[in-house]
Amino acid sequence: MIPFEYLEHTADIKFRAYGKSSEEMLANAAAALFKAMVDPATIKAKESWTVELEAPSLEQLAYDWLCELVFLFETESAVFATFAIKLQQNESGSWSLYGEIRGERIDLKRHAFENEVKAITLHEFQVKKNDMWCLQVVLDV
Repeated sequence: MIPFEYLEHTADIKFRAYGKSSEEMLANAAAALFKAMVDPATIKAKESWTVELEAPSLEQLAYDWLCELVFLFETESAVFATFAIKLQQNESGSWSLYGEIRGERIDLKRHAFENEVKAITLHEFQVKKNDMWCLQVVLDV
């Protein structure tokens, strides 16, 4: 199984992230997000950040997760390399995410940025489960 693949898009970056579980799919989507910006081989897992989110659906939670990573990238001046996620569907049907992400503060001597991701879009955004989980995302660059 490939963790993610980039697809053709006229102006932005489009990818699909896959996983045997919804957690693996979200971790692979995070990896695809950061690989679109910077070479992951240059990122050291020196520090950790915690992310806790809740949303009414898994699709909304996936969107919020990626938006939170872009927010942390911008506000913490950090890039991330590893993503450990625990998901839970609550009795009400809503979803909760607990994530621990590891990375480091941006070092422009080592982190050469290929793209600047401005936002996660809802255009063509979708979560599907067939044989495996799949999340499709378009990044506004």
